[in-house]
Amino acid sequence: MSNVVTLSSVRARGIAAKHADIAAISRMFAQQRRRAGDVFWLKENAEWLGVLASSNMPASSGALMPYASFYDQLEETIRFFPQYYRFFLSLALDLEDLGMPGETGLRLSHWVSRMRLVDGELSDLQRAEAERLIARRMPVTRDETLHARLRGFFLRSENFVLPNKKASYDLAHIVFYLSDYGQRDPALPLAAIESLTFASILAYLDQDMDLLAELCAALRLAGSPAPVLWEDAVRTAANACQIVPHHGEGAGDGYHIYLMAGWLSQMAGAPAFSQAVPQGPVSIRYAPPEGALLGLSEALFKMGDTRQSDWARMRGRIMASLAPSAQNILAQAEASCPQFDAFFARFARAPVKMGEGSARVQL
Repeated sequence: MSNVVTLSSVRARGIAAKHADIAAISRMFAQQRRRAGDVFWLKENAEWLGVLASSNMPASSGALMPYASFYDQLEETIRFFPQYYRFFLSLALDLEDLGMPGETGLRLSHWVSRMRLVDGELSDLQRAEAERLIARRMPVTRDETLHARLRGFFLRSENFVLPNKKASYDLAHIVFYLSDYGQRDPALPLAAIESLTFASILAYLDQDMDLLAELCAALRLAGSPAPVLWEDAVRTAANACQIVPHHGEGAGDGYHIYLMAGWLSQMAGAPAFSQAVPQGPVSIRYAPPEGALLGLSEALFKMGDTRQSDWARMRGRIMASLAPSAQNILAQAEASCPQFDAFFARFARAPVKMGEGSARVQL
């Protein structure tokens, strides 16, 4: 399969940036939410700058100024906290690519390589992220066995018809790294697109717009934009995020859906990140909608041996067992893409009689 990824297909065409106050959002993440430099601050700001660097939203000097002191201390900081080297590398590289003067990213890349910090990673996904980051500033010998394992992960589309959020997030991130966030064609086979599609159907059924946003972004980066229904749902979620004064109700909030849904909206050329940022400490409020996945799973499980893999045969029985809101979500998922029948055939987990489909195992 050949997918030609053009920047116009994955980046906004100037529309999204029109009303976004990028400097205000940078100040919000850098100064108004968490103590600068703690691990949660690193995660939030790395994700925000990553969104900014992978889009065409203009970053003025005002958008970079809140990070000037942090950037100046990066070389000293990474030596004391090497366990967070991927965050530090990502922040330094994105800041420089956005216009921050300096070559700290290059020096950090050489230091990370010299210290062999990547050898301490057990996760293939984290190794792939580190390889991509270092390769932005210096030559890197591509780990072919690593890339073979990553590609093998998304070839088994049957793995993505059952709820497993970590696997689905990993799937999206593999595409992000292989495509270098839209800079190259990841050359995904049809099986990988099918895996992304199945995982997206699950996310839509669950109304998990954070996960759906990442999967839709991955589909765009693979040159295969998601169905309009899914992206519209993510944009609705982006509009539902509210930046409000923080009153000490807890650190956890909807910052990630705010970033991911806004990023996808920006990719599609829709307005994004246009909400005004209040002064002082802020939270990002988001109330996720109720999904249909749990009801669907329970209905199928209760059917026991009468479950069938044929959606056309099962549709009426399943719909009758669901609440009206869940029926509506399921009907929308069914209509959203032609792969729904194939998804359901595996999701149903219809009973197989003993001896059917068995394979000889040699020990």
